[in-house]
Amino acid sequence: MKSREQEYKEIFIAEALEYFDALNRLISELEKRPQDDQVLAEIFRMLHNLKANAKAIGYLQISDLSHKLETAFGLIRNKELSFSDEVVGVLFDGIDMLGELIGNIDGEFPVEPDQVLLRNLDIIVDSLSDSTIELAKVQKFSTSRNLTLSDLIYIQIRKLDHLMNLVGELIIDRDRILSLSRELDHDELKQVSSHLYRITEELQYSVMDARLVSIGTLFNKFPRVVRDIANAEKKEVDLELSGQDIQIDRNILQIMTDSLLHLVRNAITHGIEKPAEREKSGKPKTGNLELSARSDRESVVITLADDGKGIDLKKVRSAAVQQRMVSADVAEDLPDSEVFSFLFEPGFSMAKEVTEFSGRGVGLDVVKNAIDSIGGRIRVESEKGKGTTFTLQLPTSIAVKGALLFEVDSIFYAIPLIHTDSVVALDKDELHEVSDVLVADIKGETVTVVYLHELLNTGEPNMRLGDKTRLQGQVQNIIIVSYNNRKLGLIVDKLYRQQDIVVKPLSKPLDSIDLYGGVTLLGTGKVCLVLDVPAITKYFISKR
Repeated sequence: MKSREQEYKEIFIAEALEYFDALNRLISELEKRPQDDQVLAEIFRMLHNLKANAKAIGYLQISDLSHKLETAFGLIRNKELSFSDEVVGVLFDGIDMLGELIGNIDGEFPVEPDQVLLRNLDIIVDSLSDSTIELAKVQKFSTSRNLTLSDLIYIQIRKLDHLMNLVGELIIDRDRILSLSRELDHDELKQVSSHLYRITEELQYSVMDARLVSIGTLFNKFPRVVRDIANAEKKEVDLELSGQDIQIDRNILQIMTDSLLHLVRNAITHGIEKPAEREKSGKPKTGNLELSARSDRESVVITLADDGKGIDLKKVRSAAVQQRMVSADVAEDLPDSEVFSFLFEPGFSMAKEVTEFSGRGVGLDVVKNAIDSIGGRIRVESEKGKGTTFTLQLPTSIAVKGALLFEVDSIFYAIPLIHTDSVVALDKDELHEVSDVLVADIKGETVTVVYLHELLNTGEPNMRLGDKTRLQGQVQNIIIVSYNNRKLGLIVDKLYRQQDIVVKPLSKPLDSIDLYGGVTLLGTGKVCLVLDVPAITKYFISKR
């Protein structure tokens, strides 16, 4: 049984880390608007609360440092101390030290406050004028630091993970009971199963809700990160944040932390130009970076947009051909959306002579893998000279996924909804055979179409996927899926319904088959294979 003292300690750490993130964001805003009384008041309030809370629970080092910082900001607030460059540097270092003290409360080796930093804080407070300040040298904060999230949201994450897994198992059994109640046509069983459905659904959403955190817990770290990277690159960058209140599963946010940091670094380092270069091309010398989040049905959409130099598609095509990812004639005819997809291929990089774009694609395959691992999607849009936008579509939960159910050869399959664009019915005559594949015009876009009966039939290794004579019936049901800016049409025998499913990994030796991403159990007791859309798309694109 956890002691009351331990509970108080965990609550203090979680709240203190939130204060630390907010202080980093606020001090970055204050650097741009030194006269903003509202920001100053918020900083002062947070430091005062942190000082009082730390003192009450016995963390005197945190309390003392908070008190010194509170005093300094109080003087700035009262116009007795100027928010000059030298003062800013010491205050940033002081906030950093606060973060280290808070983050290492449970550390094996306790962190001691930097004696030089404390002396500089005293000098600032005592001098009351930056013209008389002579500060000692303090080691600067590293711009290559990694971002981390607290494991504490008043309850340990692993407990919620375990609870979510149990809810997943319950959902599978619930659907089985519902199916049996329909088969047996028993009134009392129907009433009980209906009540079970409502209770299970409420339990599912309650557990999912308990795992949610505000996306601001990550976003609020970026003003400081952007400032540090921009200073190191000798660039001027303004960061605009929006959607910090959007809720997302904490595990998903943790998985995406490094990827988002990588995209932000890339945008500043390789996207946004230096001030002189921007002014020469008629842009404001300060670059603009927008990081936003919004809810979209069952997913969260994160957008990162910069107004930098953009991506030169012609040079991306050339690099893809040089690295033998695609033939020159095919590359020339590819739509822009598919050209962007090369940026996420493992090993893709621009040729050495392409200095204006060098590095933009390096490491993006790692970002793509992280997004794939949680069943998300990423899209890139760019215009040369205007800027680049990355759009990440992430599920709100990992354990339970919305899926579309269908049938091929009397076998049930499911496709996660996050990869499903639309469902269409086309006449066989609207499908055309081109180079051993089928293509169709769907909403003005030429889309490759796959007959799943042939693709999944491992007994025919020499199958011709573009042979229309093998299609059964005149009207074809087609699911349009999307992955890495590439669309694919999947011809199925029967379409059923959308349903929440709990995906379980396949056991050996089936786990080695790339086309399957897992398995679930339907209410009827039938096994349903979950198709891996990224694997199918990669497989088919490689055949052309």
